Amino acid sequence: MLPEVLLEKYPRTVASKEGLRYQMRPLKPTDEKALHEFFLATPHTERMFIKHRVTELSVIREWCEHIDYGRNLPLLATTADQVMGVATLHQQLGGWRRHIGRISVIVHPQFRARGIARTLVAELIEIARDFGLERLEAEFISEQERAIKVFSLLGFGKLLFLSDYVKDMQAIPHDYILMGMDLVTDEEYAGMG
Repeated sequence: MLPEVLLEKYPRTVASKEGLRYQMRPLKPTDEKALHEFFLATPHTERMFIKHRVTELSVIREWCEHIDYGRNLPLLATTADQVMGVATLHQQLGGWRRHIGRISVIVHPQFRARGIARTLVAELIEIARDFGLERLEAEFISEQERAIKVFSLLGFGKLLFLSDYVKDMQAIPHDYILMGMDLVTDEEYAGMG
C-alpha cells in the first residue's frame, strides 16, 4: 500500500484509559518548532541514545522539510501545539533488509505511563503490515526496562543481547538488546480461528 493512501486516515483522535485525549497523525512540515521543543524536554540521559542531534534546530528542520513517509514514517501524539510522543517506522527501500522495519519511540516525560507509547507502536505495527513488511525490530539498552516491557506486550521478543556493546556520548558502555517480531501470518494457519 502506498504511504499517501494509508495516511488518509489521519489525524485520528485517541482517548486513553485515564481520559487523556490527543491526536495521532504523521509528522507535518509545520511541526518543526513543536518537535524541537519536544526533544529539548527529553532528558539528556535519553537523548544520548538518539542517533541524531535532535537538540539542533537544523536537524529537525531538515526532517520537516524532507519528509519521506516511505522511508521514515514519524507518527506523533499531539495535543494543541505540543508533541506528546513520537514513534517512527524506519524502512530500507532496497537491499537485503528491505523486508524489515525498525521502530523507535519516545514520549515526553510529562505524558509517560499513560499508554501513549503502546498506542503509537501498535499503530506502526499495523502500518508496517499494510506496507508489506515481514519483520520489525527495535533497539534498546538494558536500562530501558519500561520500553522493553511495552514492546514485549505488543509481541516483540529478544533476538540479541550483547553485554557492554554500545557506548553513550560519555563513552559509558551499556548492554545492547535487539528485539523483533514477525509480521507474516503462516498461510497454513491463516483463517483458522
